[in-house]
Amino acid sequence: MARAYTLIFLISGLLLLPDLLPAQQTSAAVSATTSVSEASADSVSITLDEAIQIAMVNNYMIRRGLLDIDNANAQIREAWGAVYPQINASAQYTRNIEIPNPFAGSDAGGIFEAFGALEWLAFNEGRRTDGDPGTSPIPFDEFLERQAQGYRDAGLTPPGFDSDNPFAIENEFQFGINLTQALYNGAAFAAIRGAEQLRKINLEQVERDRQIITDQITEAFYGALLAREQYQVLDLSVERLQKTVDETRRAVQSGVLSRVDRLSAEVELVNLETDLIQLENQVELAVKNLNLILGIPVSTNLILDGSLIFDESMATLVPDVEESYQIAMQRRPDVSQVDNLIELLDVQRNISRSQYFPTVNAFANYAYIGQVPDNRQLVTQVQGQDFQFESSNRSFFDSAYWNPAFNVGISLNWNIFNGFQTQSRVQQATIERRQAQIDREMLRNAVYLEIEAAVRNLENAYRRIMSQQRNIEQAELNYEIASQRLREGLGTALEERQASSLLDQSRLNHLAAIFDYKVALSQYNTAVGLTQ
Repeated sequence: MARAYTLIFLISGLLLLPDLLPAQQTSAAVSATTSVSEASADSVSITLDEAIQIAMVNNYMIRRGLLDIDNANAQIREAWGAVYPQINASAQYTRNIEIPNPFAGSDAGGIFEAFGALEWLAFNEGRRTDGDPGTSPIPFDEFLERQAQGYRDAGLTPPGFDSDNPFAIENEFQFGINLTQALYNGAAFAAIRGAEQLRKINLEQVERDRQIITDQITEAFYGALLAREQYQVLDLSVERLQKTVDETRRAVQSGVLSRVDRLSAEVELVNLETDLIQLENQVELAVKNLNLILGIPVSTNLILDGSLIFDESMATLVPDVEESYQIAMQRRPDVSQVDNLIELLDVQRNISRSQYFPTVNAFANYAYIGQVPDNRQLVTQVQGQDFQFESSNRSFFDSAYWNPAFNVGISLNWNIFNGFQTQSRVQQATIERRQAQIDREMLRNAVYLEIEAAVRNLENAYRRIMSQQRNIEQAELNYEIASQRLREGLGTALEERQASSLLDQSRLNHLAAIFDYKVALSQYNTAVGLTQ
């Protein structure tokens, strides 16, 4: 609402306070004082209906509101994303510079020292059971020596069992895919409803913005017309006063009037011309302000196709306030917007309450793990020879180094106690909901007052129009009589100027009353949420 009233006040300041504008002459207010047929090639003729249609597309506030709807649609998609399956891919490489022995400090380390003894026992057992009397068990030292000699003969380093960590792997690789599906997540499901509710609020805001902009365009358009009509009235007044000055000069020359009468008329003419210059500038500013509300460049030269006229066919029955209020409760988007806001706050409270409950997810993990040592040499015993060895190198991607891993499961996460944070959030959401209910009550009262004010203004403006129409007729007759008396030498120039001023004031009052009537009608339509 504040955005709407700001522009209205700006227009009112331009139209109703001309004395505050700088008294400087501009380019004769081409856009307001030139007829449609006289428009230049770079000018644009526009009616009120066309102005409203342009504003529905170009107005800055409406364009921003449409982006809010797009943003709400994106938030809905984001909320749904929380309940869709989540798929994550990962990759990791680790270079182990120094790895601690996992069995350090325990008796299990002695197992590695016994590996040689186990091989010696197996060798002697084979000799005892092969049935060959020429083979017999050999001592442990001899076994180790012959084994070492076999390694040296093959050009290999003899095996040792003094390593701190025989399980050390220098290179580790891991590639994995993780799939997670929410089975129960109260906050995620509530967030979807909240995003959809927010979209409704934004849609209603755009519709209300359209109604407000329509009212602003109507007031700005008629305000510019009012300035133009005021300019024309004042311009006619200058013409009449110029004739009066000419008549006064002739009367002074003939000795009928004194020089004081001529000087007074000339001073009054200069003052009136100064007022005309000020109003000329006001007309230009009023049209440029219309450009701004339309959302088109202020450099565009608009020619307003319309006039401030009134006849009985334009009169409307004064609407009933109570009936109008009931219509507003059904049609005004901002009224239903507050109701939807309360529902949105209910969703927010449910999101806070969902933290009392657990979240349940199903998951599946697949990984391909590689543990690749720098030394990939493989030593094997020559078939049929106990102490002869040969070696080969395994490839980097040898299946001995790479293995898949796959697992599935269900996870439950339940916050049992978080320092009363959830309780506080629920309490805050409840308070915000109560505040929104108070705002709804205040809005409904404000709507009633807005309708009543519009109805009163409409009735008041109509009565002023009827009064000023009769008054103009009398003022025109009074001016004709004063002019005739001045020409016949029976009246004074002062009487004629006073009659001219009264005629101007009557016409200006009539124009102001018509303007107020049209604005009041527009404000009434906006107050009840009707499309104009």
